[in-house]
Amino acid sequence: MTDKPTLWHSYPSRSLRPLWALEEMEIDYELVTLPFPPRLFQREYLDVNALGTVPFFRHGQVEMTESTGICLYLVEQYQRYDLGLRSGDADYGNYLNWLFHSDATLTFPQTLILRYSQFEPAERRQPQVVEDYRLWYLARLKRLNAHLLDHDYLCENRFTIADIAVGYALYLGEGLGLAGFYEPQVQAYLARLKARPAFQRAEPMGAGPDSLVVKKYPFSD
Repeated sequence: MTDKPTLWHSYPSRSLRPLWALEEMEIDYELVTLPFPPRLFQREYLDVNALGTVPFFRHGQVEMTESTGICLYLVEQYQRYDLGLRSGDADYGNYLNWLFHSDATLTFPQTLILRYSQFEPAERRQPQVVEDYRLWYLARLKRLNAHLLDHDYLCENRFTIADIAVGYALYLGEGLGLAGFYEPQVQAYLARLKARPAFQRAEPMGAGPDSLVVKKYPFSD
């Protein structure tokens, strides 16, 4: 397959994951930036992705909507196992688990925090739901907290797309004002990830007056 991949992206949504991966791999790609949520502010995007969600990724005949899945596709398609693992590697199961854990366990409660603290009209916001899912998210960091006590990265003690996937969840949590609740080893891990040149190139892409503004919620201990 020789077609240049195209990524539709809204700042600072989950599409940052594949954008960061593309930058790490130094793959030639096209980027389409959108206001958030594009299904409301750029209705013609629905002709591209009927779900109206970001990311959306196209590579030849391949079309994908799941941020972590796109990262895994890029590793496999471009044979970039310097940023991923092969099925025969000893840490492969752990690698897959972190990839799925990043969304199913970590990003999921954050979407509810965002919805009920910011996205809903004022009369529909639910501080108790926000607090419940804050505690849920922080409790789901227990596995990561333990792992990072004696590891710098998630798999084979080297940087992979598993770190991109989980790192994005931590980055979003930071934007929500949750980083103050992170354990010191998690804060140090997030700082290492954010110091990577590819992250620093990718993170500001698409930022502007029409981008999503994640406001820190007034959490308390």
